[in-house]
Amino acid sequence: MKLAGLILAGGASRRMGSPKALLKLAGETFLDRLILLLAPHCDPVVVVLGYDAEPIRSGIRLAGRVRFVVNPAPERGQLSSLQSGLRQIPANAAGVIFSPVDCPHLRPATVARLAEEFEAAGDRAAVVIPTCHGRRGHPVLIARQLFADFLELPPEAQAREVIHANRERTRYVEVADAGPRHFDVGEGWKQFIDS
Repeated sequence: MKLAGLILAGGASRRMGSPKALLKLAGETFLDRLILLLAPHCDPVVVVLGYDAEPIRSGIRLAGRVRFVVNPAPERGQLSSLQSGLRQIPANAAGVIFSPVDCPHLRPATVARLAEEFEAAGDRAAVVIPTCHGRRGHPVLIARQLFADFLELPPEAQAREVIHANRERTRYVEVADAGPRHFDVGEGWKQFIDS
């Protein structure tokens, strides 16, 4: 079952003072780490840029392995980046695995489990979400059948509205992963990032 990958890297990173996509962990940028994470299971991997698009594009090692799209209105927030990315997913992809760029601790086994659960569940799963000790997080897998619902959301809406409307077709996969959630890359987190 063909899946695409989608990395949301269009934010302004105001609190960090520099693009989160270019922060480094274990010698790799956050964006390069996520590309390597998704690439074994996803083709293509689409990266949505917005603010600082050119510095990010030129500042990563694996730019040649992804498709870039620029969100024309990144000030509208993460939903607008998700919508920009979904419009670029090829028609033959059964679903997409997406994550914000600031989730660098995610493990390959987590992505593999999402893909396995989606394939095993067939039409019974429209959304697959990882959990760790009861906490839900990223990346999230959504089936193609929901793309239109996300694309029709108005600017003031949130992506979770579509997920909540499809609770009966949402699968939760428990994973042994320190990072299946959105990490708050703030002051307390800087100690874990390469300077």
